[in-house]
Amino acid sequence: MPGVPDMLTPMRPIGAAFLVALGLGLAVRWWLASRQIAAARAHRERVPEPFAAEVALPEHQKAADYCVARVRLGRIEAVIDAVALLALTVGGGISALDALWRKVLATEPWHGALVIASVLALLGALGTPFSLWRTFRVEAAFGFNRTTLATFALDRLKGIVLALLIGGPLLLAVLALMQRAGSRWWLYAWLVWICLSAAISWAWPAFIAPLFNRFSPLSDAALKARIEALLERCGFTAKGVFVVDSSRRTAHGNAYFTGLGRNKRIVFFDSLIGRLAGAEIEAVLAHELGHFRLRHVAKRLTVMAAGALGGLALLALLARLPQFYTALGVEVPSAHAALLLFMLVAPVFTFFLTPLETLWSRHHEFAADRFAARYASASQLATALVKLYRDNATTLTPDPISSAFYDSHPPALARIAYLRRLALAQAPSA
Repeated sequence: MPGVPDMLTPMRPIGAAFLVALGLGLAVRWWLASRQIAAARAHRERVPEPFAAEVALPEHQKAADYCVARVRLGRIEAVIDAVALLALTVGGGISALDALWRKVLATEPWHGALVIASVLALLGALGTPFSLWRTFRVEAAFGFNRTTLATFALDRLKGIVLALLIGGPLLLAVLALMQRAGSRWWLYAWLVWICLSAAISWAWPAFIAPLFNRFSPLSDAALKARIEALLERCGFTAKGVFVVDSSRRTAHGNAYFTGLGRNKRIVFFDSLIGRLAGAEIEAVLAHELGHFRLRHVAKRLTVMAAGALGGLALLALLARLPQFYTALGVEVPSAHAALLLFMLVAPVFTFFLTPLETLWSRHHEFAADRFAARYASASQLATALVKLYRDNATTLTPDPISSAFYDSHPPALARIAYLRRLALAQAPSA
């Protein structure tokens, strides 16, 4: 077929490596998902002993069933994503879209931006049925979804508009640099990305997040005083403590720290405020503050920045190789094709680094727990986490291998045992 690579011709090394990595990655995802499903089902009928007093058997069974439902859906989605990626690359999809848009607009960087936007729109459309099923079938079946179809659609529309307003100029700038800035374009593009990322992090809590949710200052005077005392003990300053109306969309509870500079904010889900006692909320906040005070956020941003710099440098090398394009189904080399191929193909290879990221994240979680034990109560943090595990239907018995590969937080049994040891050390001696 004209314009479509012959799938039967011998694969070049880049194409062969891509197919092997994609197939192996899909096999690993499927294997880990099967293990997770088996573990949830195997332990469904008995609450682990450390949680027996706080988690009832029906709640434990709900968590197991919820885990199975989510993992089964994710397993199907992984297969569809792999097929779509094959169709776009070695199947000639990107080349076909490139040729189609070239008939409409050949001026760069606009043509390249349209090709990339079209591919991203197709992938977004492909993922929408899974998002709908996840929200209105899986989450609803287990009592977590509170959003409406209208709210879901409006959120998607707002996301698209933001992507166009923020991502559009960034994409045009990067393509223009690739085409006109010479051999060091990747360094200039990295600097543009760094500046934009910092601006978004600064603006997110005050200007972007309120487009989706309502943020109200914490009104509970006693809780506010407790939190302000904790902030003073930790030497932390923030723009304020806010409660977000997350219950409009989900029954899940959470808390987080966000923002940079003067826009730093502490945010609690409104559903969390109603579930936890004041001392428990204080302990949860102490853990979140620990991430900031121990520079976990800064370290992660530094690694992300270094990874982006290395990725752009690698892209600059690959973009000069004709076989990079032909091996991945693109007939006409171009800046936008190189960028798009890298965006799609790089995650196939970096997927295998996930366990390292997981290990690093767990190290940070334990360190933040130790910080919380110094400035609040380890036992109250343990109690709060057990309530969150129960109310969020978090599986207490994940498969060890799947958990070690994916889960950024330590398994419930290991984490609660660790916190209880900290609590014993924290208790005054007789």
